Amino acid sequence: MRSSSAATFGGPIGTLVRTYFHLKPFLPQRLRWAMRRVRTPGILKRSLDAWPILESAGEKPADWPGWPEGKRFAFVLTHDVESADGVENVRRLAEMELETGFCSSFNFIPAGAYPDPVELRSWLLSNGFEIGVHDLEHDGRLFESREGFRRKARKINRYLNDWGAVGFRSGFMLRRLEWLHELELLYDSSTFDTDPFEPQPVGTSTIFPFHIESTAGGYVELPYTLPQDSTLFLLLREQDSTIWKRKLDWIAEKGGLALVNIHPDYIDFSGGTPSRNRYPSRILRDFLDHVRNQYDSSYWNPLAKDLALWYASGSFPGDPSPPDHP
Repeated sequence: MRSSSAATFGGPIGTLVRTYFHLKPFLPQRLRWAMRRVRTPGILKRSLDAWPILESAGEKPADWPGWPEGKRFAFVLTHDVESADGVENVRRLAEMELETGFCSSFNFIPAGAYPDPVELRSWLLSNGFEIGVHDLEHDGRLFESREGFRRKARKINRYLNDWGAVGFRSGFMLRRLEWLHELELLYDSSTFDTDPFEPQPVGTSTIFPFHIESTAGGYVELPYTLPQDSTLFLLLREQDSTIWKRKLDWIAEKGGLALVNIHPDYIDFSGGTPSRNRYPSRILRDFLDHVRNQYDSSYWNPLAKDLALWYASGSFPGDPSPPDHP
């Protein structure tokens, strides 16, 4: 099992990023997206050889055991629910995945812009989905100070316990992975193999899970390896799932982890013309159909927690299969 120091990925959050998140509540959403789009051409030009595919990230770790039952690659769906509109779309998204034969994890913000959707969480669990914790308030200030994080960590741990959750993802992929040892986690998914569009753009440079060590045992890190939907369809204005498919094909060739973060907040299920900050659900449906039809039974689609449990257990091909999700 490959382990790594938490300090390797991320480090201190820069002053410019901190300042932005202090100002963010006062900036209209339209302006925030416009600011990001202004920077996009320069980022793309600088990242031609590193995004969406970073070739070196496909190198298998020396001790890589292979996926259970000889599967070619793992395909993991995760969702960050960031607004009341996102909550409204969760069930539609979950039903689409049920129809296409996939399971996924939904990460909810405990103390953010919407009340705890207790009944929705119960419905998801009863239908085989996973619940995770997404930050605390999702304000970009989780890691503002060490003592502040300790206070917030106690609250996050209460939600992890109350929700029966074992997975976490920070807001905006901000991270101090060495601090996350204070959370009662099986896994974290606040990193990525390559994503120059994020506030902390240094990635893990791998499409495989790994272990973050601590004296108490540590946790499993699951980097997302397919571009986020918000990046593709809101920032870059892509009109189809071509980039997802291209990256997936490469991950399948390398035998890695294809983990994607999809926000129900940004999906339009109406069938009409989406607003500027939404994309049509047919794009996602097309991608899921592609995964199912192109790769048939050659991929493993576990819940994130089941993949992390399998990896943490040190299983090898031929060992008993990982647990079925509820």
